[in-house]
Amino acid sequence: MTLWGSRMGVPPAEEMMAFTASLSFDRRLAASDIEASIAHVHGLAKAGIVELDEAEQLVEALQRTGDELSEGVFEFQPDDEDIHTAIERRVRELVGDLGAKLHTGRSRNDQVATALRLYTREQVTLVAGLVIELQRTLLRRAAEAGHAYLPGYTHLQRAQPILLAHHLLAHGWAFGRDVDRLFATLERLNCSPLGAGALAGSSLPLVPDEVAAELAMTGRFENSVDAVADRDFVAETLFDLALLGVHLSRLGEEIVLFSTEEFGFVRLDDAWATGSSMLPQKKNPDVAELARGKAGRLIGHLAGFLATLKGLPLSYNRDLQEDKEPLFDAVDQVTLALVALEGLMSTCGFDTEAMQEAADSPTLVATDLAEWLVARQVSFREAHGIVGSLVRESVERKVPIGELLEAHPAFGEEALALLEPGTALRRRRTPGGSGPDAVALQMERFAERIESEAARLATWARR
Repeated sequence: MTLWGSRMGVPPAEEMMAFTASLSFDRRLAASDIEASIAHVHGLAKAGIVELDEAEQLVEALQRTGDELSEGVFEFQPDDEDIHTAIERRVRELVGDLGAKLHTGRSRNDQVATALRLYTREQVTLVAGLVIELQRTLLRRAAEAGHAYLPGYTHLQRAQPILLAHHLLAHGWAFGRDVDRLFATLERLNCSPLGAGALAGSSLPLVPDEVAAELAMTGRFENSVDAVADRDFVAETLFDLALLGVHLSRLGEEIVLFSTEEFGFVRLDDAWATGSSMLPQKKNPDVAELARGKAGRLIGHLAGFLATLKGLPLSYNRDLQEDKEPLFDAVDQVTLALVALEGLMSTCGFDTEAMQEAADSPTLVATDLAEWLVARQVSFREAHGIVGSLVRESVERKVPIGELLEAHPAFGEEALALLEPGTALRRRRTPGGSGPDAVALQMERFAERIESEAARLATWARR
């Protein structure tokens, strides 16, 4: 019998139960529900609503139920519509009528909201840890890259030479913003809804502040209606994961491009590439392609859930059951993508000779030539026009730009040094830029950033 069956004159229709049941996917909330239920029982005991020996029996039954679930020996029954009712049913089997007191002062509304917050807190913490590991890998590969350089691109057209380390760290800083967002979401979601009841609180002398403290949450809800209706934390997590997925997609796209023969910048390790069922010569970047492809799936989860939320009146509505599947899948897909891309980036090879050959095209120092003129009191707009005309003449007449520079009255032989491989890059000195000194400092700051992130993560991992 369902928890609400006493109100109805007839049993629920099988088709209705099949449509509304969530056990097939919400069973992954089991450990979180057990944790929240134990804290709830302790709160009932502190409030004098249940006796201490009753609380001990209920906690022991909950712990045993949790062990059965984690060991895979828990026997689900046809009437278990969700993981929460399944756990309560098992507790009642273990302790008899005393099990009926487990739900005292609690609704499935605040119960489910609490379990989902605990689950999300755990999963977001795990994802943040995986992002930090990918950042560590990018930092290591940047250090290994030394002074190797490649073309930087805008509009996917070669723009200026930049250090490979600088390029890798560009991805690293973007992932750092992802970590920041995940931590901010953790701060906001870490609020306990227990004690809100169905929507209006309870006439019983509950102790929600003490329950929140036991769950290592920063506090309890301020408004019981908002507590059971709020799924902002799910939407925020989906956004965080979607944007993280977009950043993973961008990294994947570059691996796809750079590993082509046309670019030839990256060589994939055999363990992180696939072959073709028909074309024997192929070595395909499937990991990078799937990282790129799954971003659309993550964006879809966010858009779909926001559409679910947009028309809901206060407070709880069954529509909110639709929060779990997109959240669960988003967590799963991002976790898989982070692990796979970290493996790919740890093992891939960089063809620095091919990179540098592409970056040594004389036209890629056009901006540096213009700045050379600026340093000699030529306005930038005039310098831009002079250099642009030289590049056009070089292309149209098929004359090396060095010859044109040598003959031009604004340049002469002194400017020819800028065309030497790596010279223009080494001249860049602005903070945060791609010059060697700036990148060396950036690597130090990025390493410090990672350690700061790791320290923040440790505080959440202990909760």
